[in-house]
Amino acid sequence: MGFAEEKQLEERYVMPTFARKDVEFVSGKGMYLTDASGKRYLDFLSGIGVCSLGHCHPAVVRALTQQAEKLIHVSNYFYIEGRGEVAEKLSGLLDSGLPEQEREGWKTFFANSGAEANECAIKLARLHARRVAEARGEDADAAPSRIITLVKSFHGRTLATLSATGQSKLHHGFEPMPEGFLPTPINDEAALERLMESVGASVCAIMVEPIQGESGVHPCAPEFLRTARRLCSETGALLIFDEVQCGIFRTGRPFAFQHAGVTPDVVTMAKGIASGMPAGACAARGDLGDTLQAGQHGSTFGGSNLACAAALATLRELDAEGVRDRIARVGAHLQERLSALPGVQNVRGCGLMVGADVPDAPGVVARALAAGLVLNATGPETLRFLPPLICEEDHVDEAMDILAAAL
Repeated sequence: MGFAEEKQLEERYVMPTFARKDVEFVSGKGMYLTDASGKRYLDFLSGIGVCSLGHCHPAVVRALTQQAEKLIHVSNYFYIEGRGEVAEKLSGLLDSGLPEQEREGWKTFFANSGAEANECAIKLARLHARRVAEARGEDADAAPSRIITLVKSFHGRTLATLSATGQSKLHHGFEPMPEGFLPTPINDEAALERLMESVGASVCAIMVEPIQGESGVHPCAPEFLRTARRLCSETGALLIFDEVQCGIFRTGRPFAFQHAGVTPDVVTMAKGIASGMPAGACAARGDLGDTLQAGQHGSTFGGSNLACAAALATLRELDAEGVRDRIARVGAHLQERLSALPGVQNVRGCGLMVGADVPDAPGVVARALAAGLVLNATGPETLRFLPPLICEEDHVDEAMDILAAAL
């Protein structure tokens, strides 16, 4: 079927929830995509931070092929190969960098997306608060249930995670929104302290992205994250880090929070965890991992045979020797090259999660696409760069040459 026919079918039968670019990708290898006409593109979006190992990485293809030939799905009523290994690997990565005496281990709930992982974290935080109240002999129905999030955050598009998202423009048309979420400005420690002082008794969690992605790559300052940790420790609220976009080695470390030296209670992840297979996870530290019991949460497809096979292959490749240093090195080169381009301002980010401000960002993205570079604009003046984590300096140089012309 040709591209024109495919477009017609989508326009007729697919809900128009995305304004798609006028290109149909049909294959990919490594850092490059190929469209229906045979034109090749350098990919600096990686499926919105999903294709960690690039396109059709041999380890992922091999893992999926071997698993598909054995067993595709049996449901979470049964044990399967691989799920425990992925959870063990995540626990080790989450604890990495901590002194041995502070490593409590993590337990994971497997979902299919970042929104589902965040839904799990929200439910876990509220249930934990009820359990604490019950243990104290207090009224569980009056237990803390509010969750502080950040202005311009993004946590998903289910009603609960959309309500947690601190962008009122995304709420329009879906009212009434679920209650219980309180937004506060990013990196404003005083505002966070004032909010906790006034409503802290009703707060069961603070939920933040260590690096905001959808708002245009805005990192939380380490001091801000440390303040959030202190306030949660003082009040008994849980500290939840949404690492759906900034986690899984995107910043050069397994998780972005590890740059700040702050340990959360709950971490959510998705996107790059299985290099293209739909997968998400919510991990809770220590005893918190036993909060949700049988029947209190679940997923038909979460932690499936294929997802676990892809995730295990992805995590093993990313945790190989030299990968972290390369991501940090190439990310620094990307920021350096970006900063040198005329018209580019406010280059920011960490590792291979980078944002920059330019005039007419959507126009720049369109011209870059026509020239063979896949980019993303998160706003009228913001470019976002999320290349596959196999990116090298020569890929950055190629991308910056194309971008210079597009600018």
